[in-house]
Amino acid sequence: VQLQASGGGLVQAGGSLRLSCAGSGRTFSSVLMAWFRQAPGKEREFVASVGWGGGIAYADSVKGRFTISRDNAENTMYLQMNSLKPEDTAVYYCAAKFTSSSKYNPRSYNYWGQGTQVTVSS
Repeated sequence: VQLQASGGGLVQAGGSLRLSCAGSGRTFSSVLMAWFRQAPGKEREFVASVGWGGGIAYADSVKGRFTISRDNAENTMYLQMNSLKPEDTAVYYCAAKFTSSSKYNPRSYNYWGQGTQVTVSS
């Protein structure tokens, strides 16, 4: 299984970016996919997740600004990020898990993408 994240970049505060995560290597039925992020010197943190059936969860820090979605037919997940803030600066990772363990814990995830840098300037 491989996950390929893309779409990061440099943007001014208040701007928008759209991240994509393409999966390959197996069918992603019954899998939960998520975005995490990690800023320098900080732990990896949950951003948002979307289940195969469409169940969605967000971290409080991104609610109302970020929108997660997925295209099951294409094994692809997206993260639309609006009203970006400097504190959103981090490497963003996509991940997939096939277990029923906590969606908020990065240790629950079986597969990870390589990460894409998002930098928001003030």
